[in-house]
Amino acid sequence: EIAGVGEPHRPGIVHRLDKDTSGLLVVAKTVMAQAELVRQLQARTVSRHYYALVHGRVERGGVVDAPVGRHPTQRTRMAVLADGRPARTHYTVVGRFAAASLLECRLATGRTHQIRVHMAHLGHPLVGDPVYGSRRKLAGVAGAFPRQALHAFRLGLQHPESGAEMHWEIPLADDFAALLSGLEPS
Repeated sequence: EIAGVGEPHRPGIVHRLDKDTSGLLVVAKTVMAQAELVRQLQARTVSRHYYALVHGRVERGGVVDAPVGRHPTQRTRMAVLADGRPARTHYTVVGRFAAASLLECRLATGRTHQIRVHMAHLGHPLVGDPVYGSRRKLAGVAGAFPRQALHAFRLGLQHPESGAEMHWEIPLADDFAALLSGLEPS
């Protein structure tokens, strides 16, 4: 636990993850570091890469450039809206299964629920997503996956003090890796 997280002018979480998304996040140890890291996020120089397991067969990678904003009637959800804030997600196909595709998604912006909203907008919602997901269930272990299949696996930024380029990468969360190993290949 970090003292002062969420209080104004106190160091803390800079880049967070949606509830039930696994992976890397950014936590600042000092006020100066937090200010610099927030500046980098706003300047869109922080690189954030995710693995997303989506329903259906995605034929090829691409870019979703669709504004995201608060859903007009369901205030706990986000949606693609003409008057939303600009949002761009780059995605590539890294694996295919009988009823799903594994994508690498790279955020060019960082809107709330951005990958989840963009993939649902494409007609390929994340496996296990209780908010934007499909009512379809995948067979076997995937049908019971208890969270959205989204994992922040790579993060890159400039160190806030030295300016050195920093990169981190972590393996899939155990539950996500088990999910993939239980899927039937295409």
